[in-house]
Order: sequence, then structure tokens, then C-alpha cells
Amino acid sequence: MTSPTLLTGDRAAERILSTVRSDVETLRAHGVVPTLGTVLMSDDETQTRFMELKHERCAELGIETRRRDVPADAPASTLYDTVRSLGADDDVTALFVQVPLPDHVDGHRVHSLVPIQKDVDCFAPENLGRLVTGEPRVVPVTVRAVVELLSAYGIETAGRHVVVVGRDPTIARPLANLLLKRGPGGDATVSVCHTATTDLASVTRRADVLVTAAGAPGLVDGSMLGDGVVVVDVSATRVDVTESAASGSESNGPGTRSESGAERRFELVGDVDFDSAATRASAITPVPGGVGPLTQAMLVRNVVDVTARRTGASALLTSP
Repeated sequence: MTSPTLLTGDRAAERILSTVRSDVETLRAHGVVPTLGTVLMSDDETQTRFMELKHERCAELGIETRRRDVPADAPASTLYDTVRSLGADDDVTALFVQVPLPDHVDGHRVHSLVPIQKDVDCFAPENLGRLVTGEPRVVPVTVRAVVELLSAYGIETAGRHVVVVGRDPTIARPLANLLLKRGPGGDATVSVCHTATTDLASVTRRADVLVTAAGAPGLVDGSMLGDGVVVVDVSATRVDVTESAASGSESNGPGTRSESGAERRFELVGDVDFDSAATRASAITPVPGGVGPLTQAMLVRNVVDVTARRTGASALLTSP
């Protein structure tokens, strides 16, 4: 079988970043300074790195940032106060809260604390409701990245069966709603399933396009796919591959030392077993390097769009 097309987001991301850079320069020339406030409450190294990348990207483009890291074991009230403070700061034009949050935090309360006019990831309940009803004020960055990636490779969704594996409110559910809408990037027949779905393979084998966002490494393999499927793996989970690294396998992550002094190796993996899936797919995303670059690009795109809308400067943008 012919090797599948690798769906990488780098080229599309560079195109988007070019317009964002131009728009930031225009806004700043008119006295509007896009400023992103971020909140991270996690001790997970992957989440920390994702946050660092967001701030690095903003710095490259001239977007100011206000970073607030809250210890993962801090009282939930500390997080609530942090989100509330950034939301009330007039200098902060956009606000992003990294998920997942610790179990002792009331996620619904955090969502409600994000001002709808500063929300860059469809976090606020009202913004999510607008997306569901077909009148989105903002589209979640990862959802927007998936749609853009499919478009960049000319992969049509109209009339096709798209299976979304996952049920979180920030990616899977909004994506399913967006794929159902009329018009470009939509008109799909959508099935949503998850880790508790009985006989998951019976659903995934019927997919023309499969999008996974379950955060469950190895959940889907090639035996669960139909021939010619397009696979978009959104997840990126940090796993310990020390044993495979010792046997000669490559790792794409940094090393640390175990208690015995041996170097531990980690890598980012998706929900899909890439090697077996690639034998059935016509196109597939690598992890990392697939959706990730576009997710970063869409975040800064949303920061600029939200800032311009909030300050009445949308007419200045080249790509509103």
C-alpha cells in the first residue's frame, strides 16, 4: 500500500503567523497592545512546556503576556482568585486557562470566571453556547486548528462520516458541533464516541475521517480503521519510554534520571498507534508535528481577534 500523506501543520501555521504578525504591528501602531493573560495549575511537564511555547510564540509576534502559574496542590480558591484578577485587569485583552485542571477544582466555576470578551478558547459558557447554536464569537484554538489542517490539505468534510473520539468540552464536543454546521468545513455526518463506548472499533471502522482527542495513548490501532481513512490525532500525552529507549528505540523527549541513576526517556504520543494506523490510512498526522503547530498559531490568531473586537479595532485587521 502507498505510504499515507503526512498531515503536518507547519506550513499552514507559518501562513497564519505571518498575518498575525502584520495585524499586531497594525494594532500597536494604533495604540492597541494585544496582551494575553495565562493561567496554569499543573505540575505536569508537558503542560508546562505547552505554556512556555505559547509565551515564546507571543514574544516573537509582539504580543504582551501576563503569566500566572498556580501550584497544582494549592487551594482551588487560589486559582479562582487568579483567573478573576486577570479578568479584571484592563491591560489584559485576552485570557487563556490551561486544562486539564486538578480534580479538586470546580471546572464549571473556572469557566464562568473567564470574561466572555477576553475568552480566546471558547472557555466561557456563553461563548460555548453561541458555538453550539451556530453563532460562534470565538472557536476553540485546537478545534480551529483541526478544521484549518483539513482545509490546508483539501480534505472535504461535506457528506463524509467524521468520527470524533473524545467528549471533553474544549475540543471534542465543540468540534462535533462545528463539523455539523452548514457550509465549508462542515456538512459532515458526525459520530462522537469515547473510552467508554462499547465496541469502539465498530464505530471507528466506519469513519471517512477520524479525529481523536481522548488523551488515551494507544486507544486506536490499525485494526480499528477502514482503508483510506484520514486520521487526525489531536492528543499529545507524555509517556515513559525508558525500556524501549534502552533497547535502541528512538525517543523525542528529554531525559531525566530514575532512582537507580539510569536515564529515563519520555516522548509525546497520541491516541493512535501511528505505525499500524499508517498501513490503513490515506493521510495521518504525526505526533508531535501534526495539529500542534496550528494550535499555537490559532491561539495567537484568537488573541488578536479577541483584542481587536474588544477594542473596536476589528476593521484594522487583514484577517479578521
